[in-house]
Amino acid sequence: MENERPMRTERLPAGVGVALLSAVLFGAGTPFAKLLLGSVPPALLAGLLYLGSGIGLSLLLIFRQARRSAPGEARLSRSDLPWLGGAILFGGVLGPVLLMTGLAMTPASAASLLLNLEGVFTALLAWFLFHENVDRRIALGMGFIVLGGLLLSWQGTEGLSLSTGALAIAAACLCWGVDNNLTQKVSAGDPLQIAAIKGGVAGAVNLTLALALGASLPTAPLVLGSMGVGFFGYGLSLALFVLALRHIGTARTGAYFSLAPFVGTLLSLLILRESVGPLFLLAALLMGAGVALHLTERHEHEHHHERLVHSHAHVHDEHHRHDHPPGVDPREPHTHAHTHSPMTHSHPHYPDIHHRHDHTG
Repeated sequence: MENERPMRTERLPAGVGVALLSAVLFGAGTPFAKLLLGSVPPALLAGLLYLGSGIGLSLLLIFRQARRSAPGEARLSRSDLPWLGGAILFGGVLGPVLLMTGLAMTPASAASLLLNLEGVFTALLAWFLFHENVDRRIALGMGFIVLGGLLLSWQGTEGLSLSTGALAIAAACLCWGVDNNLTQKVSAGDPLQIAAIKGGVAGAVNLTLALALGASLPTAPLVLGSMGVGFFGYGLSLALFVLALRHIGTARTGAYFSLAPFVGTLLSLLILRESVGPLFLLAALLMGAGVALHLTERHEHEHHHERLVHSHAHVHDEHHRHDHPPGVDPREPHTHAHTHSPMTHSHPHYPDIHHRHDHTG
């Protein structure tokens, strides 16, 4: 938590814009999911959302392969599977069911703001379990978001009790926090492939469980509508989120993703015409302050790179100064296994796949 510097004017990393677009897509899905919950049970809706994500992204992969219009991405390896499996369990199976359950008992506007807790859990896990650096500004922003979440969760008319729906949403956010940290481990791989696998497996599992518990498929328009919301709000959003993890790390991606609830809240107020009270407005102010602190965080210090061999899509920049083996197209961007030689330097950076160094010294 050292070496913080004032805000600079240099261009933000590409991962920031990608994370923000991911947040917009995910946030917009919350009020539409709320509308669908009137006709589709929570567990069944979770299955349809992720199934739409998996099928839609798989079609995109096929289209991309046929057109070869995008630079190649590194394929997942066998060592990536345990990380991806854990991410699917927490983020694709447990998280969506908990969210849909909580959303059924909670106004969509309040639920959207509660989703800010995902960024908090993501950062805390990245900080304490995965030893990713989180500066004071990030920690203070998390504190504001937690206070806002407590205001939304607390039921003043029931004394010292918490809303069951709010607790379910908070638990979903914790599951996604675990998911985000596990997914970071495989973020050098193809984002579309990772998101398609997560969506397809999670959708199939949730849909099977829902049908086994007695749910029945709704009408075709509801099925297609649910899958469409899932494709944009979960599929494309997740693929962009994985790409952001590669560039700016887990805690920062989670911080930028905290804008998603505000998109959902705005649409909830416009579409569902939900009313708001003083506590809601105070919670929004606190969460907005927390997100603003996250967005203005900068990190720079002298750091050392150990020798590293890996494969991912890249361009030749300060960290990529290597020769190409025979048969590799040298045009940029490109993908191949490459070696990073040890080096020590100083520049503004995020804990991306090249900056996972220690900050305890």
